Amino acid sequence: MTAATADVLTAYGPWRDGGFSPWFLLFPLFWILVIGLVIFIGRRTWRSNRRWAASQGGESVLRERYARGEIDENEYRKRLQVLRGDTKGDTK
Repeated sequence: MTAATADVLTAYGPWRDGGFSPWFLLFPLFWILVIGLVIFIGRRTWRSNRRWAASQGGESVLRERYARGEIDENEYRKRLQVLRGDTKGDTK
């Protein structure tokens, strides 16, 4: 390798002639695809969880809220009566 060739390689780097190389586009494209895939999977999971919760019905949601302690036993029984259509004990 002559001194002139070494100067050319130093000046232009691996492209030698200083031309454009599309390889630098691969890194942003890779990350755009990764982020898009994460968003796509996250939205699908969120939607399927919402469909599952909607398909569970009122009584199971009420049972879950009672189990988590969000409502007390009296409120649970009152709401369960309303869901089942049993209004005999209601004093309105």
